Amino acid sequence: MAPERFFLELDPPAEAMREWPHVVIVGGGFAGLKACHALARQPVRVTLIDKRNFNLFQPLLYQVASGLVSEADVASPLRQMVGQAPNVQVLLGEVVDIDPAAKEVIFNDHRYGYDHLILASGSGSTYFGHEEWRPLAPPMKILEHADEIRRRLLMALEEAEQTPDPERRHFLQTVVVVGAGPAGCELAGSLIELMHRSIRCDFKQLDPACCRVVLVEAAERVLPTMHPKLAAAAAGYLERAGVTLLLDTMVQAIAAGRVSLNGTTGGPQELEAATICWTAGVRASRLGALLAERSGCPVDRGGRLLVEPDFSIPGHPEIRAVGDLCAYRHTPDGRPLPGMAGPAVQMGAWVAASILATCGGGGPVAPFRFTDLGSMAVIGPWYAVADLRGLHVTGLAGWVLWALAHLAFIPDTENRITLFTKWMWQIATRQRTALLITGRPDQHLGVDVGLYRARLHPPESADAGADGGEPLTSQDSAPLAA
Repeated sequence: MAPERFFLELDPPAEAMREWPHVVIVGGGFAGLKACHALARQPVRVTLIDKRNFNLFQPLLYQVASGLVSEADVASPLRQMVGQAPNVQVLLGEVVDIDPAAKEVIFNDHRYGYDHLILASGSGSTYFGHEEWRPLAPPMKILEHADEIRRRLLMALEEAEQTPDPERRHFLQTVVVVGAGPAGCELAGSLIELMHRSIRCDFKQLDPACCRVVLVEAAERVLPTMHPKLAAAAAGYLERAGVTLLLDTMVQAIAAGRVSLNGTTGGPQELEAATICWTAGVRASRLGALLAERSGCPVDRGGRLLVEPDFSIPGHPEIRAVGDLCAYRHTPDGRPLPGMAGPAVQMGAWVAASILATCGGGGPVAPFRFTDLGSMAVIGPWYAVADLRGLHVTGLAGWVLWALAHLAFIPDTENRITLFTKWMWQIATRQRTALLITGRPDQHLGVDVGLYRARLHPPESADAGADGGEPLTSQDSAPLAA
């Protein structure tokens, strides 16, 4: 008889696993995936739930947006990464509710019980109360966002190639990036290099001198969380590359092709640009607010859960929140850990070890201590800035450190090799391999995620044709009895 391969409530578990504690992990990002790796082949049953079937390496989304790499280079299927472990099951779906009293999560019209719950659902973009700006200025959090930015820019250049009106061409060759953190600086630097290179080599009617990328930042400098020396170096490089910096400037309004600004020194002004991108705000996953409502756990201004030293929420030691979803303030200086890959990976590993210790599958766990490996941002080809715990590195050396760090954090070996090869090819030839215009306009809006339920029509209605199915959304979901 073939061995039973499924467990949880879907099918009876194998006898050896029947009494093992059940750990549910929501989110397959940096923290969730690390926790899953740490729990694989340990005496616990693990269910990893994600509304996408892949792990996305978000730090390189700007390279997808600017055509340096393709989608598959920064995303890896979760089932191939952790689903082959005998005690790990990967389920596609979006958690729409949590019942802390019953120890159940609700998704895909079902309730699933847990003994330990790890919430690692990450973060999204916020427009600070102006959600009407989202269709006009795509963020950069998921693959569809990066695809949309690339599609809009390349379509604008294609139209400019056929436009005799110089004023119209200038509009089409202008990009505005709102937010000058690492993501904004990386995107702005990559887009200006793409435009200059493409126009010189691939377009016959356009003038590279008319390309304009404007980087808008409310703070007084770019990379406001990094050392002023590194911020100054990054600003200098961006300006030499052709990026216009508008610092200490707030966005007042965004309309189609137009951004209204108000700067402390420059006063009100309006920019006209065919492509507008948003990297200015981050908010915690909606599960933070949902769990706060269900459990009374406090949240900070960004919607992140204020957790205990072991990442549990008050009154529920079996629920842990990690990554961008938590505000971990139990640090020597009382400042919360930054929402970056390094802290998320360390959180996921520590929580997994803590759960194993609680379940009797591991030794005592020392209190969590974050090891700060520094921060870095790549600004252009062969140029990056890095702050390695007080050691400031810029230029080529910074780029090498940035490349090594990102290759180390990428969880999939195939992607690691592919990215390194493409980076070397791009630097040697200055050619980008993913300049494809695909998808539909505004494809970053209303992205269907989670399980898509196939629909079988009765035989008598077969002649009418079949619609492909329907996604399971939060509106479709209804809690069922356990």
